[in-house]
Amino acid sequence: MLDRLIEKNRIWAHQKTEIDPEFFKRLVAQQSPEYFWIGCADSRVPANEIVDLDPGELFVHRNVANLAPSQDANYLSVLQYAVQVLKVKHILVVGHYGCGGVRAAVESQGDSLIDHWLAPIREVAHSHQHELDAIGNDVARLDRLCELNVISQVRSVALTPIVAKAWREQQPITIHGWVYSIANGLVTDQGVSVGSLEDRQRIFDI
Repeated sequence: MLDRLIEKNRIWAHQKTEIDPEFFKRLVAQQSPEYFWIGCADSRVPANEIVDLDPGELFVHRNVANLAPSQDANYLSVLQYAVQVLKVKHILVVGHYGCGGVRAAVESQGDSLIDHWLAPIREVAHSHQHELDAIGNDVARLDRLCELNVISQVRSVALTPIVAKAWREQQPITIHGWVYSIANGLVTDQGVSVGSLEDRQRIFDI
């Protein structure tokens, strides 16, 4: 099976250079994406393909349930590189409906490493318990929690000293919250785009 993947790689590289002979030369010369994607590690959510961007146009960080935890050095290092070195203009926090991580956060027994990682989602569920309890359908309830999780992670990104410093220095960065539907391939903007400290105060009252 690995030989098959290598062969597919050769075909892909050949097709790229057939269409655009300078494609890989440009990639080697510079990485200058305008977009930073924080998404779920789910194999059904391919970041570049969803928004039809080539390699080099989208800087990507993925983990289980698209979290942006303030204690995760890996995520924070990637965020700092995206903001301070690459100077991205847009940060896209992208969840997806039917997320197994979101489901696990509310259904698991809380006694494993993944449960520790998913703790922020349980906190979101607790904070919105009345809204979620009012949704009678289990699938719809989890889908709404996927949306609420994305909104919470946008807030988390906006609270980082990395982003706050960039805003104070007038660096143009806007954080967006999207949810992707595996069922139809479409993203839905959650309407919480934050592009300044003033936006943060207005949207999240912080």
